[in-house]
This record gives sequence, structure tokens and C-alpha cells, in this order.
Amino acid sequence: MKKRGTKMTERIQTNQAPNALGAYSQAIKIENTLYCSGQIGIDPVSGKIKSSEVSLQTKQTLKNLKAVIDAAGFCIGNIVKVTIFMTNIHDFQKVNDVYNAFFKESNYYPARSTVNVAALPADAKIEVEAICQK
Repeated sequence: MKKRGTKMTERIQTNQAPNALGAYSQAIKIENTLYCSGQIGIDPVSGKIKSSEVSLQTKQTLKNLKAVIDAAGFCIGNIVKVTIFMTNIHDFQKVNDVYNAFFKESNYYPARSTVNVAALPADAKIEVEAICQK
């Protein structure tokens, strides 16, 4: 933990999610708030995206995000804001179907934005970042 002004910050890192592809942390915890960096559908064991199918990438992406959230001592129900980045907005329904299944168990849907982008790292089709609050 590190003191940042008057608040304690903690860098979150887990091997249950892929290592960062650049100079960033998987997440930063500041008191009762967790800021999760964007996750893509990389398998943490192989270090590769296993499928070009957006539904499968979305499942792996959300699994990676959950691993980071769990490692910080938070849960899916603590997510207050999600941003989804997609390279093809026409995949919206496929992504939404997987997203709905992911949050269905908690019966809780956080605030969300979806943004169409030109490209993502590692030729991913989707990236998801989140903010959690206890």
C-alpha cells in the first residue's frame, strides 16, 4: 500500500487474469473504490486470445475482470460503472447477451457506456473496464 495524499492506495495484481500488456496496473484500490483497467479476452495461462468469436472473447474478458475484482476483495455486486469498448458495434447484441448472463446471478446491472473503437490491443474485439465501490 502507498499513501496518496490523505488516502491509502493499493495496486492489485493477480495471476488469475492476464498480465498487463503495457505500463499499467490491473487495478488500483483507493479506500473503498476499485478502478479496474480494461481487460480483454486473453487467456491468463496461454497469454493469447483463444477465439476470434466475440461472444467467447466477451466471456473471457468478463472472467478476467472478475478475477481482478475478486483479488481486490470486491465482488460483481460492487461494480457501479462499466465501459465497454468494441471494434464492431454490430456485435452489440452478442456482447449484450453474454454481459446479461454475467450479471444475471446478482440481478444487478451497473451504469454502462459502450463505445465503438477502431482497434484494441492484441486484435481483441472487446475490452471492458470497471469501477467498483463498497
